[in-house]
Amino acid sequence: MEQPTALSGMRVLVVDDEPDVIETLEELLSMCTVLKASSFKEAERLLREAPVDLTILDIMGVNGYAILEIARQMNIPAVMLTAHAVSPDHAMKSYKGGAASYVPKQEIKRIVTFLEDVLEAQKEGRDPWWRWLARLGSFWKKEFTGEWQKQNSEFWDKIKKL
Repeated sequence: MEQPTALSGMRVLVVDDEPDVIETLEELLSMCTVLKASSFKEAERLLREAPVDLTILDIMGVNGYAILEIARQMNIPAVMLTAHAVSPDHAMKSYKGGAASYVPKQEIKRIVTFLEDVLEAQKEGRDPWWRWLARLGSFWKKEFTGEWQKQNSEFWDKIKKL
């Protein structure tokens, strides 16, 4: 029997155009009710029709930033999970767009931890990115360097202080 977690019983919308990613997330989030969408239209319909506690959004292939905007307007936390848009610029765009986190698909096995961080931040009134650098610092160390840090110092300084 599974241990209860902060995610137990939650309704999570997973949006990705890759069926294997959706299947993996469904397995990893077995303590949740997982709603699945493989297109922008399906995701939009589910967001408007079904109560959702959290969303996990791909960026490419499903117009993830447009779905993020809908989720943000509905006050539904969204975690961006991407493989093809892994870059500091997409991390910043996700942050500025209101995403609760930005996770490379290489870290998909840790999705429960990232979602629990978002829920904990929400409960405590913290910025949802508060543990992002601690959790993914070694991954991003290579990406967030030199000139990028200088050009995006506001984002970088805020993340380091959380």
